[in-house]
Amino acid sequence: MAVKHYLQFRDFTRDDYAYLFERTRVIKERFERYEPYHPLADRTLAMIFEKSSTRTRLSFEAGMHQLGGSAIYLNTRDTQLGRGEPVEDAAEVISRMVDIVMIRTFEQDIIERFASHSRVPVINGLTNEYHPCQILADIYTYIEARGPIQGKTVAWIGDSNNMCNTWLQAAEILDFNVHVSTPPGYEVEPERAGLYGTDHYEAFADPMDACRGADLVTTDVWTSMGFEAENAVRQKAFADWQVDAEMMAVAKPDALFMHCLPAHRGEEVAAEVIDGPQSVVWEEAANRLHVQKALMEYLLPGERRDGTA
Repeated sequence: MAVKHYLQFRDFTRDDYAYLFERTRVIKERFERYEPYHPLADRTLAMIFEKSSTRTRLSFEAGMHQLGGSAIYLNTRDTQLGRGEPVEDAAEVISRMVDIVMIRTFEQDIIERFASHSRVPVINGLTNEYHPCQILADIYTYIEARGPIQGKTVAWIGDSNNMCNTWLQAAEILDFNVHVSTPPGYEVEPERAGLYGTDHYEAFADPMDACRGADLVTTDVWTSMGFEAENAVRQKAFADWQVDAEMMAVAKPDALFMHCLPAHRGEEVAAEVIDGPQSVVWEEAANRLHVQKALMEYLLPGERRDGTA
């Protein structure tokens, strides 16, 4: 049987996502009722980190334990990967010792090369280009709070980074719209984003116009990991792209605000927004745990489960 990986959002179909969101609901409800659920007993997850993390490590490690398995943390600084071992060689060895691998790294090419030599499923925990597990959690959070996302409008304000790229892929697959507003020089690069078309995407020079009528407003830090040298330039370029109360006021009255965290209050988002009543950032963060449990359950057994299992 061919190994199935999750390296970017478009790796799965709309039906796959419908199944994963339903499994997330079931798994989360069991968790909240303190019901043990150990379908991945005796399975092992290797977590390989080249970029630092709080939510990714905690959600994957805790999630694997809650499913009955175990998780091993590997930092590239402490392994032969950090001393120049070819990614392909590491994949051949690691995938013979564990059942599933999560990688958080820089270039997408690294995780693609690892997956091409892995005997077990590989999950993208974040790359410079994509962050599919975060958008999986974000969309589930929207569904949980407001219902289906199909036909809705998401306003992305700020940098056209890995989060923005993944939102654009998700819109094509799940049939919703993304309004993007970035400062000049930071526009979406369709090829880098992995876009096939523009039917679900519209760019706006003015962030207020992007937010107008939106069902969800979301953003990220102005300077992502790996771009710290650009921080001073970005601070100036992005000054008018802070999500504030004025932007939220032109969105729909029941619009939600999301941020993948960590956040810089007073920069990409005003404190009154992220700490306000429309913000669901804590629910969004917590749902990383549950969507990733559903994802690992799906990738590992190689078969779908019914709604109650």
